[in-house]
Amino acid sequence: MRRPCPFPHLVETLEIGALKLAPAVPLLVAALLALAAPALAVPRPGDVAPPFSLSTADGKTISNAALRGKPTYLNFFATWCGPCRVETPSIVALSKKYAARGLHVVGVDVGENAGKAQGFAHDFDVPYVLAIDPEGTTRATYGGGLYFPLHVFIDAKGIVRMYHPGEMSARDIEAAIGRITSAARSRLGR
Repeated sequence: MRRPCPFPHLVETLEIGALKLAPAVPLLVAALLALAAPALAVPRPGDVAPPFSLSTADGKTISNAALRGKPTYLNFFATWCGPCRVETPSIVALSKKYAARGLHVVGVDVGENAGKAQGFAHDFDVPYVLAIDPEGTTRATYGGGLYFPLHVFIDAKGIVRMYHPGEMSARDIEAAIGRITSAARSRLGR
């Protein structure tokens, strides 16, 4: 047998309150989406890469303005992310393999501090720049959403050529690197 509610007036008030708010729900949802739109914007192939300027784990600054003219692979990661840790040895090897073709790899440690990034660099013998995005603002600019890792491949002209949320195989990373480095090589007549 169902027992009567001990607080009928409270339930009645909540029901009336919900009815009063019902017309405002679409406006509230639209406002929230408008505020979140920049974080939800995903750079598409052919788009100019969004600007960024970040501190590196060794206290310097790196920006895409400084990388203009160089094929760049941005790898957004976190030290606690399992798939990020699985991919790192391949990224390290590929960064060495393609350095002679002008590839610049920038690992962007999201939501952590320089000490964490330095420990990660030591654990994996990372030869490329590790930048720090402590608040995740650059990741949000690049449409990071909830994904770790996040891969963005940018050609020498600053154009996004590939965007991939989630884990990538070494073969797929190398194919994407090949696209941005071959464009740079053909531009230089090599």
